[in-house]
Amino acid sequence: MTSVSDRPAEQPGVSREPASGRLLRLLEEGGARFRRIEHAAEGRTDAVSALRGNDVAQAAKCVVVRVKKTKKTSHYVLATVPGDRRVDLGRIAALCDARHAMFADQPTAERLTGCTSGAIVPFTFDPALELVVDPALLAHEEIFFNVELDFSVALDTKDYARLAEPRVESIREEAPAEAGS
Repeated sequence: MTSVSDRPAEQPGVSREPASGRLLRLLEEGGARFRRIEHAAEGRTDAVSALRGNDVAQAAKCVVVRVKKTKKTSHYVLATVPGDRRVDLGRIAALCDARHAMFADQPTAERLTGCTSGAIVPFTFDPALELVVDPALLAHEEIFFNVELDFSVALDTKDYARLAEPRVESIREEAPAEAGS
């Protein structure tokens, strides 16, 4: 039996419900136009886009970035770019007036997002994680992203912007990403 002292401390305002459940409830309760797409388990943006039948540029590639403001202070950004682009860490550091930015380690990314690596959704449910979305992703009528490794959502972009309320900034590298990233 687990005692109270053996359980991880709860953070105020942070639900322990999986992000997938919170996301689907948010979309339904928010009146979003979306559809669920079942597919083989896949976490790579290019491969899952092929399974779903969408253009890779419509896929939301989400990565957690650790932004170091000083030697002792940092915060986290959920950087979301089109699937055919890479995140420009230098731009994120500059946006946050920080010394530098780096990709967060996998356990930290999964803890902050409540998602499995390869299925990080472009929404934040933790106040410690700032959502920044590249405007090129919002240029499409519909965006696609994994909710779990074996199912995705196709979501109306206007509904996404309304419900996620992201900070919109250019954070993508200009050259398209290589296949497989």
